[in-house]
Amino acid sequence: MLLPFAILLIAGIAAGFAGGLFGIGGGFVVVPALVLILPLLHTPPEMVTHLAVGTSLATIIFTSIRSVRSHARHDSVDFALLRQWAPWIVVGTAVGAWIADLVSSSMLALIFGCGVLAFAAHFLVPALNERRVSDTMPGGAARIGLAGGVGLLSALLGIGGGSITTMVKTMCGSPIHRAIGTASGMGVIIALPGSIGFILIGMGEKGLPWGSLGYVNIPAALAIIATSVLAAPLGVAAAHKLSPLLLRTVFGMYLIVVGVTMIANS
Repeated sequence: MLLPFAILLIAGIAAGFAGGLFGIGGGFVVVPALVLILPLLHTPPEMVTHLAVGTSLATIIFTSIRSVRSHARHDSVDFALLRQWAPWIVVGTAVGAWIADLVSSSMLALIFGCGVLAFAAHFLVPALNERRVSDTMPGGAARIGLAGGVGLLSALLGIGGGSITTMVKTMCGSPIHRAIGTASGMGVIIALPGSIGFILIGMGEKGLPWGSLGYVNIPAALAIIATSVLAAPLGVAAAHKLSPLLLRTVFGMYLIVVGVTMIANS
């Protein structure tokens, strides 16, 4: 029992650092780690990915708060955008949790892997990561669609929506550091309703490991949170010292590794 939680503490450090560095909630670190560790806690195979995604969302609440506060000190968080997008993100997150309840664990893992690889392409292909479609963020129906889509995909993938937000903001002319800082604020907006959704859809399931509240495993979440909140400011500090090109390249390569790993284990 000690080994799995020792690994979770290490995963928390990696998730917190990645969250601060890339403006993500850490789900791209936490979900793969949980997929490998949860079977050691006697989790039935058909529940592994759902429990990994739900637990990841719970950890993102705290990692995101820590990360966005650090980015705000550098004046790199667009709080007006977060307020405008929040209602539609919550709606999309609820729909994403509902869809997750309809698919199998292996299908959810496949969705995760394919989604991650799609995001990697944006940051690694010059024609994509240098493309600008607008100089301002969209409003009206486009905003509703994008915000709802961010919430839906994030709930399915167990992420804080940071990668999607960073992609959208850079395509709309935002500097990479401000895009990352704003993206870090999406975590709480997505993770709070998302984790509640996974708790609800997992209630009453038989065979969940000890300490699980629906599809959220509380001991695993606490182990990750304990170290991720300490590491997040270190990632923020690193983000503001690295070049935009290096940030995009490192982020993209990281996503490829995660995506291939999840597809191979789906």
